[in-house]
Amino acid sequence: MVKHIVTFKLTGTADERRQVAEQFKEALLKLPQTIDVLESIEVGINENPAESWDVVLTAIVPTMADVEVYAKHPAHVAAAGLLAGHKEMRACVDYNC
Repeated sequence: MVKHIVTFKLTGTADERRQVAEQFKEALLKLPQTIDVLESIEVGINENPAESWDVVLTAIVPTMADVEVYAKHPAHVAAAGLLAGHKEMRACVDYNC
């Protein structure tokens, strides 16, 4: 099993970042119904104003190869597209667990 953890820092005002984060979260939470290799996904939106990162997701897939299957799936590509023009930074860690 592989955990795919990604965090995003968005651009814009706090309200704009929150709106984009909510739309992104909603789209991501629908992905397990569409992407067979995606066993689960959890999405969190930062509530701490002292921190600068906006969104974190944890996806679980069976193998490291499935991370790529998930990433290239059209439903995931569409969800990621919601961040177009709003993504300042992205950080990712994939590990076997």
